[in-house]
Amino acid sequence: MTVLPGTPLPPSAEILRYAAFTTDPAGGNPAGVVPDAAEVDDGTALAVAAALGYSETAFLARTGERTYAVRYFSPLAEVPFCGHATIASAVALAERVGPGELLFETKAGPVPVTVVADAQGVLTATLTSVEPSVEAVTDVDLAEALAALDWSCDDLDETLPPQISYAGARHLVLATATRRRLADLAYDFDRLARLMTRLDLTTLQLVHRVSDRVFHVRDPFPVGGVVEDPATGAAAAAFGAYLRELEGLGRAVLTLHQGEDLGRPGVLTVELREGDGRVRVSGNAVRIPDPLG
Repeated sequence: MTVLPGTPLPPSAEILRYAAFTTDPAGGNPAGVVPDAAEVDDGTALAVAAALGYSETAFLARTGERTYAVRYFSPLAEVPFCGHATIASAVALAERVGPGELLFETKAGPVPVTVVADAQGVLTATLTSVEPSVEAVTDVDLAEALAALDWSCDDLDETLPPQISYAGARHLVLATATRRRLADLAYDFDRLARLMTRLDLTTLQLVHRVSDRVFHVRDPFPVGGVVEDPATGAAAAAFGAYLRELEGLGRAVLTLHQGEDLGRPGVLTVELREGDGRVRVSGNAVRIPDPLG
């Protein structure tokens, strides 16, 4: 159990730490998970998230048989939905109550999650997003985003035009033509945060296409007080919706590699299904050893 001085948690509110979209505690995206958070107020939740310093911490309150109300806090604010903390929470719960179906009641809407175990007992969680949507970004807002990133229009991949996509949280999708441009990420934190706050964006989904169904991605997250999110399930779902609308995809499976440039590699699997507008995102999660023992 993680102990955080100065955060007056109720005795039942254990803090767990998991890495999502990886089987290596040193990979993927770390998330805090508080499985019994029914008595945790907003101020305490924000203090816990800030003390942990992860991009998000999930606070769960059981509302039924394998049904949980879930809230997500970054170090600076609450967010409506977080994919990697959902995957981490689902695996943490499955380790307690067994694999199977879960339902997370989030501020973005209901998110079903399925957890399965392979022959070696490794758990994989699959979330099903809320109904997604895609919208245009104005030329003025695009220009401001590029300026904050220190990118030019020449850096962009013309086959993947900039758009804002939503699957529980809003993300601006920007695709670069080269892996080198994606790897060299140094942006104006405050300037980008101001733009993202105005547009109600959670992250920027920066993308480089390797092949038809394989991508490298990175996600600046200044509005959460974090320079970069190492693996972003909500953005992965939004990107799946974006690519389906752009290319008219029916059934498809996408592989997103994220975190390599941060030394925390992770893999996100995005599934699109014929006749179902929602997007499924799958990944592993693993417990991070408590540094306090």
